[in-house]
Amino acid sequence: MKYQKSWGAFAAGTVLVGTTLVGMPSLHHFATQGSEQLSFANSYTLNHPHNACGTALVQQDMNDADVQIDTYPSSQLGGDTDRFTSMMNGDIDLDLQGSSALASVHEPIGVLDMAYVFDDADHLFRWFDSDASDEVINSFEEETGVKVLDIWYQGDRTFSANAPIREPSDLDGLRLRYPDSPAHLMSAEAMGVEPVAVAVEEVYMALQQGIADGQENPIAYTAQNSLDEVVDYVSLSRHAVGSQLVIVADETWERLSAEQQQQLQASVTETRSENRACAEAEEEEVLTRWAEQGTPTVIEDVDRDAFRDKALEHLENNLSAGELETLESIRSVADEG
Repeated sequence: MKYQKSWGAFAAGTVLVGTTLVGMPSLHHFATQGSEQLSFANSYTLNHPHNACGTALVQQDMNDADVQIDTYPSSQLGGDTDRFTSMMNGDIDLDLQGSSALASVHEPIGVLDMAYVFDDADHLFRWFDSDASDEVINSFEEETGVKVLDIWYQGDRTFSANAPIREPSDLDGLRLRYPDSPAHLMSAEAMGVEPVAVAVEEVYMALQQGIADGQENPIAYTAQNSLDEVVDYVSLSRHAVGSQLVIVADETWERLSAEQQQQLQASVTETRSENRACAEAEEEEVLTRWAEQGTPTVIEDVDRDAFRDKALEHLENNLSAGELETLESIRSVADEG
C-alpha cells in the first residue's frame, strides 16, 4: 500500500486544539470530542457509499486517535471548485474530489478520469499503490499544498441513452451530456461523442425534453437521480473507472501528531475496500431491479475493445506532455497482477 511506503517519513507535529466551521453541525454522530477537530467535506448524500461506507468509517476509526471528524455532505460547504479553494485557504481539512475537477489546478491529474485509461478498479488501485503514481501525486501536492491520502472507487461510468450503444459508430448523431470539464470533454472527443454541456441539476430535464439524447455516469448515480426514467437503454461501456481522491490540506496534516497522521492514513486506505464493496453492491442491486422491471434495457454486448483502442489512440496523440506522462504511468501497470 502506498501509505506503508511513506509512514517512515511522517513528521512529528504538535497537537493543537482544532476548530471546524462555525454554525455547521456534524451530520454523522459517531465522533466524540477530541483534542483535534477536522472537517470532511464532499458533494455526496449521506446514504451514498462515499459517506455511509466511507467518511462514517473514518470518523469511527479516528475517535481512537483523539480526533473528531465532522462530515459535511451534499456540497454544504460549496461545489468542488469552491471547496478546493477553501481547503487551500485552510478552511476545510479533508475533502473528496474527482481528478477532473483537480485538473484545473494541476492538469496531469485529470487523466485519471479519462476514457479507458484504466481497465477496471483493480487496475486503478494497482496503479495508485505503485511507484508509477508517485510523480503525478507528489507533483500535485507540491503545486497545491494539498496531500492525496488515497483514492476511493465510485463505480464505472457508462452510457445511458435513447438508443443502444454497442460500438463506436453507434455514437454517430447522438448528443450525450458530459460534465463541462476539460478532462471529461477530452474523453468525449476521444470516443467520438458529440458532448452537450448541461448542468448536473438539469440533466433529467435535458433528457426528458430531448436536449440531450443520453448521458454517462456510474449506474448507481443514474438510478439515484432517476435518470433511468428518461432513457431507454443503458449500455455497459464502462468507459471510465469513476474515482474520488481523498485529500487533506498540508496545513492540517502538519498539525497532527505522527500517531494521528498514521491513524488517519491507515483509516482512509483501509476503508477503501469496504467503500468499493458498497459501491459494487449498489450497482448490482440497480441492475437486478432494472432486469426485473424490464426497463431500461441493459446492453451487455458492448465492444469495449473497439472503444478502448479508439480512445487511447486519440489520447496518445492529443494529450499535453504532462498528461501523457500520467497516461503512460497508468498503462505501464495495466497488465500486472
